[in-house]
Amino acid sequence: MYLPDGYTTLDKLREAGEMAEYDLFFGPNHPGMHGNFGYVLTMIGTEIVRVRPNAGLLHRGFEKAMEGKAWAANVSLIPRVCVPDPDPNEVAYCQAVEKLLGCEVPIRGRFMRSITLELSRLGSLYMGMGGLAGALGHYSTMYLMMIERDMILDRFEALTGARIYHIYNVPGGVRNDTPEGWLESVSRLLDHIEAQMPEYDRLLYENHVVWDRLTGMGPITAAEAMASGITGPALRATGVKADIRVDAPYAAYPEVEVNIPTSGGGDALARAVQVRLDFAESVRILRQLIAGIPAGPVHADLGNLAKLKVPAGDAYSKVESSKGEFGYYVVSDGGEKPYRVSVRGPSLPAGLYLCHQHLPGMKIDDVAAWMASFAICPPDIDR
Repeated sequence: MYLPDGYTTLDKLREAGEMAEYDLFFGPNHPGMHGNFGYVLTMIGTEIVRVRPNAGLLHRGFEKAMEGKAWAANVSLIPRVCVPDPDPNEVAYCQAVEKLLGCEVPIRGRFMRSITLELSRLGSLYMGMGGLAGALGHYSTMYLMMIERDMILDRFEALTGARIYHIYNVPGGVRNDTPEGWLESVSRLLDHIEAQMPEYDRLLYENHVVWDRLTGMGPITAAEAMASGITGPALRATGVKADIRVDAPYAAYPEVEVNIPTSGGGDALARAVQVRLDFAESVRILRQLIAGIPAGPVHADLGNLAKLKVPAGDAYSKVESSKGEFGYYVVSDGGEKPYRVSVRGPSLPAGLYLCHQHLPGMKIDDVAAWMASFAICPPDIDR
């Protein structure tokens, strides 16, 4: 449709000195956009002048929707807050409910939570490394990472019956114990992953194009990261040793050794390297969990979960996801549904705040790589 002055509704061109400014819609269907989200970029040529985040295109209103669902039913909703790494949402929510219930999860159930959390982390880091590679034009690496991620989803399907939204954690523990031979199949997968690590390094981390493109992109200091609420790999990439698995242990993490590797430097390259360090650490943690998992029940007896009533009060629970801190603040009025649920996600600081600092001055071809370096998960922004 053309306006009377001849300008199109999408271009909205106006004169700025001798150069024309125009609005470019980056997302939600742009191949470089991470999910159904969007940035409206004001451009001069190929350079970004201003940015306006355009959230609200996917999975809106989780927090309000949870007030209308039974306590256990919400577990089927919240994995959608971060699709690539859904399990941390399940565990953070269930732990908050368990605090209100005064419920102790059996130790085997806690081990199963940690095992599924680490598998989910590996799957998400695969997607993150693959997305970064794709944003830089290395599609072979991206396809390889997606194949590897699919092998992890095979294990989730065998355990839970689902590949993406597992709905495995419930108040009191986990839904079911492992099928026969499942832990052994995970161990074989870890063998394969470790054997492939040198190939990942050759394709991505030893690639001079990756180093040239990411060096100096979107740098932040440790002080800036903490002031803006950055957590997880992006915070550790500034040199800060921070990991909830160590700082506030939960599930079975007190039973294993968890290291906190850091890279330092604070730019997109440091964040990419940090993901690689976190990936190797997750494999090491999984080895310990599988070797040390005890026998016993995986779920506390809470009766009919569909009719679960939670004592009045409030509780906050947080976990370390592949992208940073996921926290759930849950309020109960003593009924069969939450009175209020508020989610603290890791994508908001970079996706809505730092974009105004970092993207202006960048070229259009840097946007996808910048987003991948912060592992921005769009549904987390408009929940």
